[in-house]
Amino acid sequence: MDAFSTAIRVASHEQHTEAESSSFMSDLLGGRLGVDAYARYTEQLWFVYRALEDAAEALAGDPVAGPFIRPELMRVAEIERDLAHLRGPSWRETLVALPATRAYAARVAECAAAWPGGYVAHHYTRYLGDLSGGQIIRDRAERAWGFARKGDGVRFYVFADISNPAAFKREYRGLLDAIAADDLEKQRIIDECKRAFDYNGAVFRELGAEFPLSA
Repeated sequence: MDAFSTAIRVASHEQHTEAESSSFMSDLLGGRLGVDAYARYTEQLWFVYRALEDAAEALAGDPVAGPFIRPELMRVAEIERDLAHLRGPSWRETLVALPATRAYAARVAECAAAWPGGYVAHHYTRYLGDLSGGQIIRDRAERAWGFARKGDGVRFYVFADISNPAAFKREYRGLLDAIAADDLEKQRIIDECKRAFDYNGAVFRELGAEFPLSA
């Protein structure tokens, strides 16, 4: 069998490409949407990362999920700084989750409570994705809407405590390869990764419906 980190990446490649090439993300990265669409997307991230990070402490000692709980990855505080910058100090009062975001966050919370392997699937798809492709979004956002480089508005994408992202990703993939799971469980985790991309794609579709480009 391939290394698990390879198997998981290959298996989710199709959904990953689909999510990345959604019309909402294409329009956002292409500078065809305003900062409001970017802020709305950032709000959705808050719900998903709350679900991931609210469970982190309880899972820190878990033999399967525990090794992946790394403080340098945590994003909620950074998202909150971005939202305060984007929406103002009372950002919580206008925060609304899209139906797809609610379903996504609920699934993350469900896995965190009952299935550590499933939690790892969501952890991997989010954090490793943001550490990689997220840097493209940061660069475009800084240019399109004039945020300070790596400053307020794009802090979510700045992993200040990870000095060498490439080395960190190698280490993370090593953790995946060493995961305490048999082949059947590994396949279940891969299937959950695919679901995670599907949830993400559904969020993009709903954002796309909320911010259609006028023909």
